Parts: sequence; C-alpha cells; structure tokens
Amino acid sequence: MKIVFVFISLFFSVVAVRAQDRMNYCNDQIQTGAERTEQYIPYLNGKRVAILGNPSTVIKKKHLVDSLLARGIKIVKIFGPEHGFRGNASNGTKVRDEVDPATKIPVISLYGSKKKPSAKDLKDIDVFIFDVQDMGVRFYTNINTLRDIMEACAENEKELLILDRPNPNAYLVDGPILDMKYKSGIGQFPVPIAHGMTIAEFAQMINGEGWMATTKKCKLKIIPVAAYNHQMLYKLPVNPSPNLNTEQSILLYPSTCLFEGVKINHGRGTDYPFTVFGSPTYKGVYRFSFTPVSKKGMSETPLFMNEACYGLDLREYDLQKLVDSKKINLSWMQELYRNSPEKDKFFDQSFSKQIGSIEKLVGVDSFRRQITEGVSEDEIRKSWEPGLTLYKEMRKKYLIYP
Repeated sequence: MKIVFVFISLFFSVVAVRAQDRMNYCNDQIQTGAERTEQYIPYLNGKRVAILGNPSTVIKKKHLVDSLLARGIKIVKIFGPEHGFRGNASNGTKVRDEVDPATKIPVISLYGSKKKPSAKDLKDIDVFIFDVQDMGVRFYTNINTLRDIMEACAENEKELLILDRPNPNAYLVDGPILDMKYKSGIGQFPVPIAHGMTIAEFAQMINGEGWMATTKKCKLKIIPVAAYNHQMLYKLPVNPSPNLNTEQSILLYPSTCLFEGVKINHGRGTDYPFTVFGSPTYKGVYRFSFTPVSKKGMSETPLFMNEACYGLDLREYDLQKLVDSKKINLSWMQELYRNSPEKDKFFDQSFSKQIGSIEKLVGVDSFRRQITEGVSEDEIRKSWEPGLTLYKEMRKKYLIYP
C-alpha cells in the first residue's frame, strides 16, 4: 500500500512539473527578423547606423551589435530603453548615458533625462534600427519607446528599420481599452491590456492611427518574422527584462502585472517575480509563504522587504490552460481581495512610488469598484465591450501575420 501511495504521489508531482511540457513551442520553425540577415545586411552596407537594443537584441546567442560590427556595418551610436542597453537597471530606475565598455560606442538612454532622440542625436545617422523583444501588453514600456523613436525619425526624415520578433503573448487580445484620462508612463495608447501584436504591427498601428505628436508618418522598413502566425507559441531565448526571468512569468505577466496596483508583493525581491503573490496580512489564510529581500538589478526595495508574505504560488500553474483560455485571468485578483483581512487597504497606493494606481494599470475606473463589490468575471468582461470588439476589428488593418 505504501509503495502504491508513493507511486501515485510521484505521478502527480511529475504531471504538475511537466504541465508546461505540453506547450507546443515553435522556435525551430520560425526566423526572427534579426536572424534574416540576408534581408537587411546589403541595405545597411555603407550606412551610418543607430540601434535601439537591450539583451534581447540577439541573433541566436550573439548580440546584434556584435554581429553587425563583425560584418563591417558602421554603428555610430546605441540607444537603450527601460532597464538599459545591457539590461542591468531595475524597473523604473532612470538610466544614464554611457559608453559601452565592450564596443566603445556611445549609448544614449531613452529612460533617463529624455524619452525621445533629439535632432542632434539623429543628425549623423542614415538609418535607425529598432530591435527589442516586446511582451504584447500595454504597460510594458517598449511600445512607448517605439512611438517616441518613430516620432523623432519622422520629424528628422530618418528611416526606421524594425527587425520584428514574435510576441510571446500574441494569442491574447483582452482587457478594457485604456481611458485616455488615465494616460501615464504605463499606458499611452487606447488599446486593451493585451494588444495581440508584434512590435512591427504595433508600429504600423501608430502610423495609421496618428498616435504621434507630428502629422508626419514615420518611414518604416520591416523585416518580418518568417513562417510565423499569432497562434504560434515562442519561448524567448533571452529574458526580456530582469524581472521577467522565466517562461512562467512571461506568460502570466498580462494577468499578474495587475498586482502592481494593489498592496501585495508579486514576487519582487525573489528569484521568481510575477509568479508568487502575498503579504504578511494573509498569515493564517494561506500556507504558502516567501520572504522578499533586496535584489540588485531587480528590486532593491521590494514591498514587505524581509517580511514573510503569505499567499498564492503560481510557479507550477498549467500554462497551457492559460493559453487555451485566451483570457487575462481575473480570478487571482478576485480571490486575494475576497480573502484579504484588510480590504480597506487592498488598493492603497501609498506603498509605491514607481507604479501608479490600479486605474492606470487596468485603464478604466470601474475595475476597483467591480472587485470590491464582488462583480462576477463575466460581468467585468461585459463592461469591456464594445471597445474590445471595435479594437479587434481596427487591429486587422495592421496585421502582418495570419
């Protein structure tokens, strides 16, 4: 009997651990825009090039900057987004200009004293390359940087070459459309939480919908991903940012980043951000616990630092279940509010200087009330219409992939 029990326990533990293995990743079938060098290297020969890049800017395991330099392409300057060119700055931390120690090329930060390249920055270049991995959600700031670069290129008559990459959350188009009265650094466009587009498709939408301060359009040259469609799952070869460091966190991110708008630690200060959630107030409510600590380059001062936090552990949550649903998961937010011993402080924002209110993250003012009043998930989703359906129809005009 004991042997049978051990076997059954082992079986179910293997099923839980291997839940992700059912995911049908298509990395071997596709080529990113950067990998399709024959499509753009001849075009770059003899030109002065600028690149917006970070650690995700790779061809296989080699950084694009190193690869282009080895091929004789003249890179005159590099631009860095949030987290910096080398990806070693914490979330929300301002990044300074520097000289890249490996290549000796000047690096201009677009997440510090300025967000947009100046005319002086662009004066000595012929073409600007945009190649960073996006997450496909409104509050991931790469699309803000994309718009600012497009605007600068349009104003200064420079061409923008986009080396497209798969969106790991491209299967998902969900959430309320941002009410522009909540426009902020984590929400700049009237799109849903998960927009379901690659960075090149989003660039076409920025141009087409007139989302730049200038009336001019940005001249785009796009190298698309080969043999790709939006239903293909893509496992990122490089972590897109310090706190998105596992496949679990990347696919949970459209749902779990919403916890940045409530008084719950969502894994910052641990090695598994966006996959565990809790606070000291849930002691006695949940058995699972974790203790956030200061982690340089990830989160130096996490909420509830050095305090035991009790709550949910989603590190083994079945990602295939999430993908099949094609929905942002609201049940975790509903559960933690329902079980909170301090409901009056659940949406308290005094704890965070970096992240705005829940309204800025979700994009509408009804969500806070819906959670506190116990509105069902179906009713919450109904409130996102007709905006979400209208967006899906508008989005079709800009799609590159089926």
